Amino acid sequence: MTSQLLAAAPTVHVPESAAREAARLEETGEAHVWWWPLGDRVDQAEFDLLDEVEQVRARRYRNERDAAAFVRTRAGARRAIGELLGVDARTVALGRRVCPGCGDLEHGPPAVAAPAVGLAVSLTRTSGCGVLALHAGDWIGVDIEALRPVESGSLADVVLAPAEYAYIMSLPAGPERTAAFHRVWTRKEAVLKGVGLGLLGIDLNALDVTPGIPGPVEVVHGYQGEVTRWQVDDLDLDGNWSASLARPLTPTLGPIHRHRP
Repeated sequence: MTSQLLAAAPTVHVPESAAREAARLEETGEAHVWWWPLGDRVDQAEFDLLDEVEQVRARRYRNERDAAAFVRTRAGARRAIGELLGVDARTVALGRRVCPGCGDLEHGPPAVAAPAVGLAVSLTRTSGCGVLALHAGDWIGVDIEALRPVESGSLADVVLAPAEYAYIMSLPAGPERTAAFHRVWTRKEAVLKGVGLGLLGIDLNALDVTPGIPGPVEVVHGYQGEVTRWQVDDLDLDGNWSASLARPLTPTLGPIHRHRP
């Protein structure tokens, strides 16, 4: 995949601490994952950390719980990135890369725009939890889903590859099958977010993520003749959730550091 320029905030001076940490991340190939609880009310201090576009978006939510989840996720990302890079969270800007599918500036994969040190990020949230993943490079994807009963059979044609369906339906109905289905879902979504194409790139039921194999697993994604390979890890985030992290499969993949709330 070819990296393209960010649609982002203005370029600013790169602090030495940020440049040093970014270089270390590139050398080690490690990834960092943060997660935090989501509340019901918008916190003004967190709202103030958002940029103007994000604040406008937050005000458009009709439900305050949804607005609070959005605000906390974006503010939490800035605080986490700022702490890692040794900079003030207020100086952290989140931008987007050009969409690799259509070239649009509005919905490409997110990235750290400032400090401009070449870090890819992925943000996701579900009921009660927001997540940020980060590493050096252009592409990374993370997804989380709250575990809830699902009629796996009714979703087979939409979500599951034939081998995935056979495996999941071989499990007893209940928590084990529910966990396996959500493992499939989050592994697929993590890859699609990492690729930056969403469902434009591939249908969910065409992407086999071998749910019967404990992570990490290798997943192959193809789009318009270009094949990419991803390492997908299952994340234990200390709650009733299923979460997965996808990174391009390279020789320099390092450990995943989890930062508890």
